[in-house]
Amino acid sequence: MLARLAAFVLRRRKALLYGCLMVFVLSAAIGGTVIPKLSSGGYVDSGTESAKAAEVLEDKFRVGEPNLVLLATDRSGVDSPAAVRAGTELTDRLAREPGIAEAYSYWSTGRPEALRSENGERALVMARIEGDEDAVTDWMDAHADAYQGDVQGLQVQAGGAAKADEELSEQTTKDLAKAEMIVFPVLFVVLVLVFRSLVAALIPLALGLVTMVGVFLLLRVLIEFTDVSVFAMNTTTGLGLGLAVDYSLFIISRYREELRRGVATEQAIATSMRTAGRTVLFSAVTVAFALSGLLVFPFYFLRSFAYAGIPTALLAATAALTVLPALLMVLGPRIDKLRVGKRRPKPEGSGFWHRLAMTVMRHPVPIGTGIVVLLLALGAPFLNLTMSLADERTLPTSASSYQVGAVVRSEFTAQENQAAMVVMEDVGRDPAAAAPQITSYARALSGVDGVARVETSTGTFVGGDLAVPAGRASARFTAGDGVYLNVVPSDEAMSEQGRELVRDLRAVDQPFPARVAGPGAELEDSLDSLNAAIPWALCIVALSTFVLLFLLTGSVVLPVKALVLNTLSLSATFGVLVWGFQDGHLDGVVGDFTPTGSITWSVPMLLFCVAFGLSMDYEVFLLSRIKEEYDRTGDNVSAVARGLERTGSLVSAAALLIAIVFLGFVTSSVVFLKAIGLGLALAVLMDATLVRGALVPAFMRVAGRANWWSPGPLRAVHERFGLRESADPPAHPQGPGPANGSVPAGNGPATATLTNPTSSAAPTTRTTPTGTASHHGGTSSGD
Repeated sequence: MLARLAAFVLRRRKALLYGCLMVFVLSAAIGGTVIPKLSSGGYVDSGTESAKAAEVLEDKFRVGEPNLVLLATDRSGVDSPAAVRAGTELTDRLAREPGIAEAYSYWSTGRPEALRSENGERALVMARIEGDEDAVTDWMDAHADAYQGDVQGLQVQAGGAAKADEELSEQTTKDLAKAEMIVFPVLFVVLVLVFRSLVAALIPLALGLVTMVGVFLLLRVLIEFTDVSVFAMNTTTGLGLGLAVDYSLFIISRYREELRRGVATEQAIATSMRTAGRTVLFSAVTVAFALSGLLVFPFYFLRSFAYAGIPTALLAATAALTVLPALLMVLGPRIDKLRVGKRRPKPEGSGFWHRLAMTVMRHPVPIGTGIVVLLLALGAPFLNLTMSLADERTLPTSASSYQVGAVVRSEFTAQENQAAMVVMEDVGRDPAAAAPQITSYARALSGVDGVARVETSTGTFVGGDLAVPAGRASARFTAGDGVYLNVVPSDEAMSEQGRELVRDLRAVDQPFPARVAGPGAELEDSLDSLNAAIPWALCIVALSTFVLLFLLTGSVVLPVKALVLNTLSLSATFGVLVWGFQDGHLDGVVGDFTPTGSITWSVPMLLFCVAFGLSMDYEVFLLSRIKEEYDRTGDNVSAVARGLERTGSLVSAAALLIAIVFLGFVTSSVVFLKAIGLGLALAVLMDATLVRGALVPAFMRVAGRANWWSPGPLRAVHERFGLRESADPPAHPQGPGPANGSVPAGNGPATATLTNPTSSAAPTTRTTPTGTASHHGGTSSGD
């Protein structure tokens, strides 16, 4: 198939390149409009108790948790006549704005102490912008500036979830542009060092741009049918650039290797497509399947990374298998123009990676054990992982929402903007008749540890006692046959204490069926939904990886080995992130951030799927070369050493390049983007060095011929459906018969002839574990 594709691309290369240029321009024009249309939410599962309670509050009571908080300051005191007049006018003005469902403040609610700072110089104005996340974003764009700075004689700062989302979206866009400005020049320099040619170094960057712009167009179409998070752009940039560079690196390296052998340009491209191109295609499918694990989560924030990542992997491979060979044919040997330095090819059976593999295989148990212990030690902090939803503390300290949140936490006695709302949708036709039961329930809730006060239709309760009798304002807690209670916490809702409070509130005996909403309830329910979906995601990733590697190798041992080693290296990455971000040890090292004692809940699962896919990417490159050598020689030790020798430098270069892309995220001012960038870079680098360079040779040396074992029925399956490099003959065979012959790809008996056009030695026949194989000496052609 790939040989036929190569032949078609080479015949139509000019038309293909012109067509690609036109599609690129069209995609840039249409896809360039996607960023303003992306959403900043997606963290709530609509099927949870808290989400359903929020719907009832919105539909029945026309209330909800406040998403806009104005911090008003008057140094003469918020109780001065001028401040009272200004605060009242500010509240009334905000309440009259279109799109504001409700607004109240310290001055409009009888001056409760909870809405005034301890020093008396600040007070809070709380409001709820109605509508979905996009409607809230539109309101903030149109009105937010009018409620900041000097307003009605008060110094006002905006905060709350609405302001945090607005600033998060703006900061992400700025950080993405900044990362690209840093990453592209650094990538180009490293590519020049890898390829030793300015022309060759430009090609991967060009393919990266083609891939990213293509995904922008797909996302622009997709948002017409579903919500897509703004953070999908980071995936598009990181994966698109990284995979395009990786795939280009492997194909171009193989192409240049063929040219050095004296092969004609067209034949060199055909061979590169049939070998390295096959592995690129297989790798892209592996990455896509790994990212598909994110689709099972009931949060469009996480699904958005799959929406962007899956087409990114497939488009990067498509560009590498179509645009790249067309460019190579046009350039021909000129790909090595503008050379920068020279590198002497090393004789076969030598070099750093070959020596490393042989050293490891001479002492597989102590070396393998030492690295496993190291990875386990690095992963130990992961056992103390604490997850939380993202809030304004993920933003830089200069953000308005961050500053408002910090003041509310330090200077106010209660978390007014993080109240839990307990909804009793049906208390009977006459809520007044249920007043005794409602009062008893409110008393019980107010006595729960961590509750500052409870407000409802029968009054305000503190510590189990009635603090303020019901008044005119109490009527808002009743609608038809329903009643709700506003439970103001004394502790941070977005924390373990906040989750525990929600569990305690739900455990209180209910006189009528009740549901709990609010930030703490959202956190509790989101983590429950996440934990419920994780097994399914892991099964998708593990099963798809196992099947794909089995089809490649014909072994059931090697896929299991890959799953175990990748999980081990990822656990080490997670441990470093917990130590660095949750515990705060990397504060100041990767930029300033505020440690919260937790990690944003989406980071671990996102890292697992993306990093696992990239790890399998390198596993495919290595195993395809090792399997080729093993099928050719039947010598396990030699196959591992030769496979690592031929892929070690390429895999390490590819890992370095993609790590540079992800390290660009570390420059972001958003904490969880820093964590994602550093985590992916660490995972890729550890996988390409410790795992591929040491653990894989150690394991394969100990396992020996068992590496290639599979049960009889599965051997038959692989014989029928397994992937074989020889399935596609060369576009222009040299001499009689196929240029590369065929090799057995299973564990059952098979006879194969493997010829090498660069060798004149007569074929020899030898017995291998896969059967009888005839072969020449010389170098292999897999990649």
